[in-house]
Amino acid sequence: MQLGIIGLPQSGKTTVYNALTGADIAAEMSAGHLEVHTAVVDVPDPRVDKLIEMFKPKKIVRAKVTYADIAGLDGTAGRAGLPGVMINQLAQMDGFLHVVRQFENASVPHLAEKIDPIRDIQTMDTDFILNDLVMVERRLEKLREEHRRGVSRPRDVIQAEIDLFERLQAILNSEKPLRHYDFTPEEDKIVASFGFLSRKPQIIVFNQSEDQEPIDYISSHPHTSVVSLPAKLEMDIMALDPEDAEMFMEEYGVTELGMSRLIKVSYDLLNVHSFFTAGEKEVHVWTLRKGSNAREAAGTIHSDMEKGFIRAEVVSFDDLVTFGSTAEARNHGRLRVEGKNYIIEDGDIIEIRFNI
Repeated sequence: MQLGIIGLPQSGKTTVYNALTGADIAAEMSAGHLEVHTAVVDVPDPRVDKLIEMFKPKKIVRAKVTYADIAGLDGTAGRAGLPGVMINQLAQMDGFLHVVRQFENASVPHLAEKIDPIRDIQTMDTDFILNDLVMVERRLEKLREEHRRGVSRPRDVIQAEIDLFERLQAILNSEKPLRHYDFTPEEDKIVASFGFLSRKPQIIVFNQSEDQEPIDYISSHPHTSVVSLPAKLEMDIMALDPEDAEMFMEEYGVTELGMSRLIKVSYDLLNVHSFFTAGEKEVHVWTLRKGSNAREAAGTIHSDMEKGFIRAEVVSFDDLVTFGSTAEARNHGRLRVEGKNYIIEDGDIIEIRFNI
């Protein structure tokens, strides 16, 4: 899972990156120059802490999210498109954290002079939309030529792809990102292979001062989430010793760091959740796409488990905590034996039985 942190110059995205990862990267001061910093962050999950308390394992593996701070976007690409090296870097991301400036600071001037978060969101969207539109139009040219010749694939197959890309063209010409639209599984396979930037899910992060109220901005689409937080304050808190940080948070009335919330939202953004394997040897958090079955979960752990899958022994996290152990959960009929088609739920604790 890799999320790219993007935003216009002086939006504070490197500050967000530092606060998320504990890094100490200097904020970018120039636009148009590609620079990438990457770090891996544990996903906060109090359930893991409870499992550690119960099993006292020798090894602990938490869920991870990789963040990449990507400098170089300045909202001026237009129809000329983004540089190829920038497109390649952005296309590798599973989604984006789009940091949008809300804070006022006369010593850090905005490129557009006036602070306008909604305008900045539209500026970044426009760059991605225009970039995707160029890709779609180029593909349409090739498809129409292929249809005219009709020698490589059946014409009806080519025409179906032409119809799909003409629909993409219409969506992009209406200045709407592709992430706002859903496609059939067959269409999705085709569209996904192109790595369209405006189709990737995103979290809009309003970077505000500690005394500012959140902007009344609500996304109506499931592939866009919204988080507001004071990145500079939280970066300063992250740099403190734990005791000092606790006192600092009490002084400012902070009950939970926005960065912890942002990491959780990052995990949810990609339509994944967690299941666990737990015992004295290891407590391990596994990341699985929502809707996946027990056999696919086994394959996440090891390919041999998927090939030789027999059954999964499953207990929910809540039941395990209620009864205190797997044995007691079994005695109370709360440990279930499930087949390969069982859909894994968030927080399931499973043991795979397999034979190869």
